[in-house]
Amino acid sequence: MRRPIFIGLCLSVFLFHVSCARQYVLTAVQHERLEVTSHYDEAPDAEAMEIVAPYRKTVDSIMSPVLGESAEVMRADRPESLLSNFVADVLRDASGHIGKKADMGLCNVGGLRSIMPQGKVTYGDVLEISPFENHLCVVTLQGTKLKELMQQIAAVGGEGISGARLVISQDGQLLSAKVRGEDIDEDALYTIATLDYLAEGNDRMYALKDAVSKQKTSILVRELIMETIRNEYAKGHKVDAKIEGRIVVKEK
Repeated sequence: MRRPIFIGLCLSVFLFHVSCARQYVLTAVQHERLEVTSHYDEAPDAEAMEIVAPYRKTVDSIMSPVLGESAEVMRADRPESLLSNFVADVLRDASGHIGKKADMGLCNVGGLRSIMPQGKVTYGDVLEISPFENHLCVVTLQGTKLKELMQQIAAVGGEGISGARLVISQDGQLLSAKVRGEDIDEDALYTIATLDYLAEGNDRMYALKDAVSKQKTSILVRELIMETIRNEYAKGHKVDAKIEGRIVVKEK
């Protein structure tokens, strides 16, 4: 129940500031990623807990079932991270169920909102990682547009990728890019397994708007993550990922 309590407190603060808006002048806007962990359970608000109590049993019964296990804690970060690599691999692998396996997998670091814990992984853990209604989408790009996409990935300092290798500069320039272990052929067509959200050109992935074709599915990304964890657990395996140099930052 960490998330509802946290959101409720934030909403209360927001409404207070709205009611007093005429007394303030906006001078700056800042943002940061806030990892929701058990830290917020150390001193729960008694009044908030009393409000939540009637619903807790039902919510816990939905969120608590164990899907499988993770070999280690996975976080999402740039230029490359365990969690973003894992999810990009999940997307690319899943594309094989609806046709030929995509050349590349792509997810946005900003869309991965929590960590994968070490040990048991529950339904609630995955829901916190992927809380949005994002669906698997397979996009076909011409090589020229794929190069643009790679530059856009470099410009934000990296995203989750699978099946590709990038070398980028510290100031966000693309130095080299390979897909399927080869340089990108500007005249060839490439398939990218990604989220429908990114396929629309969001999160500065503008090149995806110029796709030759798009195949949007009804499959939720979080369901793919859950399926992967379940399948590995059924085989007696823990899910895992590695930092493999998929995105390397170098000086020009």
